[in-house]
Amino acid sequence: MHVSFFHLMPWTYLDQPPREWPAPNGMFDPVKGKALYDDYIDTLAFAEQCGFDWAGCNEHHFSPYGLMANCNMVGSALTQRTDTIKLAMLGNLVPLLNPIRVAEEYAMLDVMSGGRLVAGFIRGVAHEYIAYNQNPDESRERLREAIALIMKAWTEPEPFGWEGEYYQYPSVSIWPRPYQQPHPKILLSASNEESAEFAGLHARYKPMVGMTLIANLDVAARCLDTFRRVSRANGFDPTADDILIGHQTCIADSDEEARELMRKGLDYFNVMLMQSLRDAQRLVIAKSRFFSNEQQSQGFVNKLQQLRQTPVEELIEAGSILCGSPETVVAQVKRIKAKLGHGHIQMNMKIGDMPDAAIRRGMELYRDRVKPQLEDL
Repeated sequence: MHVSFFHLMPWTYLDQPPREWPAPNGMFDPVKGKALYDDYIDTLAFAEQCGFDWAGCNEHHFSPYGLMANCNMVGSALTQRTDTIKLAMLGNLVPLLNPIRVAEEYAMLDVMSGGRLVAGFIRGVAHEYIAYNQNPDESRERLREAIALIMKAWTEPEPFGWEGEYYQYPSVSIWPRPYQQPHPKILLSASNEESAEFAGLHARYKPMVGMTLIANLDVAARCLDTFRRVSRANGFDPTADDILIGHQTCIADSDEEARELMRKGLDYFNVMLMQSLRDAQRLVIAKSRFFSNEQQSQGFVNKLQQLRQTPVEELIEAGSILCGSPETVVAQVKRIKAKLGHGHIQMNMKIGDMPDAAIRRGMELYRDRVKPQLEDL
């Protein structure tokens, strides 16, 4: 079992939730922001010392939910602060960006790190399309074309032209090319059955899939069944090593301490960080074809609502979060692994405004008492 330490880089100084989206940036204090960035990057680098296999981060816009408008900048800093841990950009919101620029920046990170990049090609969530004034109805087809373009830019040794529906380039020849050949491992989302099918249709690239904020294990299993079935139909038989499941995670010295820390962190996460985002997402989803049908749209909204209202104990039972003493978390991981058959776990330990000292303690407990029990799992 491989484990990724993931960091959302949230803003932790809100006294009340933003009343609208986008959140007014007058609430941002650059001095406090500098201290947060320093601490967050230190924490991501510390993940290598604690034996995590990956350090992961992602991209969000116009919100205190996450302070990474460009996770590649964080990845670049980590190439100079780490030696062995994989750097998982999970990832760039490709339909909102210039895919050639994504190809170039990912290739730079791969070379600078000596081949440690995991490249996430992510569609994102609906409200990000308001931020960048992009049509969410085009998001999936833009992602489909962008992936094909990026993969060709990484693997074609001669200049080539590209005339697609959304992207046109008369001549492409990126410098540098990736360190990993033929290309870095790519990761696509499979957080709903539609995304899982999309990932399976890209079987020729042998993608990993990632699922985060899972509602329950039965929903996750259906998504993974779809990914496996569609991948096999397209010539790729995924193994456990091709599946990542992400959990909000708290490891503490006792179950009681972990649950109290998680409860307080989720309160801040759900009320302060997520309230305006939920409103924006509902608005976009209601007025767009971000999801291909009403069932998928309503399922996404229901999942957000369910996760917000569910007590910590029920989230643990559902397999949505990992929370407890080291021994309890190991037992939770084994139960979820038996159901889903995955080979990677992503642990997001900075939940809301959870104290950084508690996160560091959880990382040390992972190193000393969790990791040794997962290595042969």
